[in-house]
Amino acid sequence: MVYAQSVRERVRDDLVRLVHRGMSVQSYWRAVSDALDGAVPSEGSCLMTMDPATMLPTAEFVENGLPADSISRLVDIELREPDYTKWVDMARAGTTAASLSDATAGELDLSRRQREVRRPGGYSDELRVVLSSSTGTWGALTVFRETDSPYFSLSEVRFLSSLTGLISDGLRRALLLDDACADRADTGMLVLDPDDGVSLANREAEQWIDELGIGERAGTRLPLVIRSVAGQARAIAGRAEGIADVRLARARVRTQTGRWVIVRASLLGEGLLAPVAVLLEAARPAEMAPLLADMYGLTQRERQVTELVAQGLPTSQIANRLHLATYTVQDHLKSIFAKSGTGSRGDLVARLFFDQRATSLTALSAVPLHNSSQGA
Repeated sequence: MVYAQSVRERVRDDLVRLVHRGMSVQSYWRAVSDALDGAVPSEGSCLMTMDPATMLPTAEFVENGLPADSISRLVDIELREPDYTKWVDMARAGTTAASLSDATAGELDLSRRQREVRRPGGYSDELRVVLSSSTGTWGALTVFRETDSPYFSLSEVRFLSSLTGLISDGLRRALLLDDACADRADTGMLVLDPDDGVSLANREAEQWIDELGIGERAGTRLPLVIRSVAGQARAIAGRAEGIADVRLARARVRTQTGRWVIVRASLLGEGLLAPVAVLLEAARPAEMAPLLADMYGLTQRERQVTELVAQGLPTSQIANRLHLATYTVQDHLKSIFAKSGTGSRGDLVARLFFDQRATSLTALSAVPLHNSSQGA
């Protein structure tokens, strides 16, 4: 047990470093697969990127997977027919990871894709992971085992579930970096040398810097948030193995015009002298909900109530879900309305979730906050 825990801690450390190393999506997937294999052995893996608006697959990266002529049937089942642990069903249920063996109670052939496609191809259990964050579902990871291998354990499922946010953040960074390099997205990208000198900047990055402002301190070349996030990326890359630092190199900041931007940083290579890529992207509505909850001072329980309100649950169901008395939920709602300055559930949802979609206010997705003032 102690050995297994140490292996998993090492895998988590490796993933933190990978998230902050600027790589293409394909390179990131291969590195993540290699890291995970140390704690959750498998005979193959598949990473799919998805359109977060529709959850339709947009690209796939496969190692030791099924032949191409089997994919059409898998897609048909996924999009049109009922089956176990489908991606959309997992996302709607808030399930981040699930094994086919657990979902079918060990009767894998209850799954249509298993009996029609996977078993004839020599595969047994699979473990699916939905790669979601506050910005949406950007992809999905599957690891799978062949016929003679044991099923995935519940411990392995829980471990991968605990890594979802971390792996998702790395995928989002890789997608942004690919798009920025290809000039396909409204994403600002800076490349900084070890002294925070700008060696490359696209037009969008220059616009974000102008909007953020650099402050009035003599000699300042970049907004403080960019220097802070770049420094955190270097610190993560250089920290000793096993020394926990859950702060990701990412921050939300409000510009001088009132817009919010997400700033992320990753090393382009290895070592402390490697250049750092800094990505700047307009914050999506769902990303702002946890921040607004912080600003209103909602307690952990009030956040849980708010999430369920945003999902459309009535007071009685919220009480059942949280194991509370109905009047206790009503008291929480009164407090939430008072703190947020809202007068109804509809007003609350509109205030916290601009696009009317619930997001997690309780997950460990909070990131450091900055404003555009450059005092330090």
